[in-house]
Order: sequence, then C-alpha cells, then structure tokens
Amino acid sequence: MAARNKAASKRTTSQRTTSRKKTSKTSARKKTTRRWSARVTRESDALDLKGGVFKQTSAKKIASSLKRSAQRSSRRKSGAYRSALSMLTFYINRAGKNLPKTQRTRLERAKVELKKEFGRE
Repeated sequence: MAARNKAASKRTTSQRTTSRKKTSKTSARKKTTRRWSARVTRESDALDLKGGVFKQTSAKKIASSLKRSAQRSSRRKSGAYRSALSMLTFYINRAGKNLPKTQRTRLERAKVELKKEFGRE
C-alpha cells in the first residue's frame, strides 16, 4: 500500500490533469471562437439578412436585397444605408484572402450599386 502511494505522489497534479485540460480547453475554444463572423451575419442587430445574399450572382441583386433588409429592420441603430453598407463591408473584410477575386469584385460593385439605390452618388 505504501509503495502505491509513493508512486502516485511522484506524479504532480499538473501531470495528472494536463491531458484532460488540453482536450476540454481546445474543444471549448473551438466551439466559442469558430465562425463568429458567420454568427454575426446571421444574428446581427443591424439587419435580418436573406439567406445567401452575398452568394448571389448580380451586384444589383445583392444591393437591392441589402437595401430591402435594412429598410425593413426595426432593430438597427443607425440609418438604413449605413447599416447595409457596414454589413457588406464586414462580410468583405472578414472573408479576407479566402474570398475569390470574382466574388470580391462583385461585392465591391454591390457597394457602388448600394450607393446608387440610396441616391448617395
């Protein structure tokens, strides 16, 4: 019995709990931080976006959908134009280098179309 206690006491508490902590820490971290920008676009207080709005093929369709969402939203804190443009810019910035060049140019054209639709040009 005494030999068993000596062997157990040689291991420090950090050695015993390290493996358990690492697995729980990494899995918990992945759940909270993964895809936070997707959650923002889904659950934003600014707009209730139509599904797949940024995947549409036309810049004009993207702009009109953002305008419609911004004008109908009752939870936004600023003007409709500002909310729509900030959501579009947020999507472009968060996609970063993973955004294909064709889609990036389409979204940049959507910014121009959004300005036209709101009469800001």
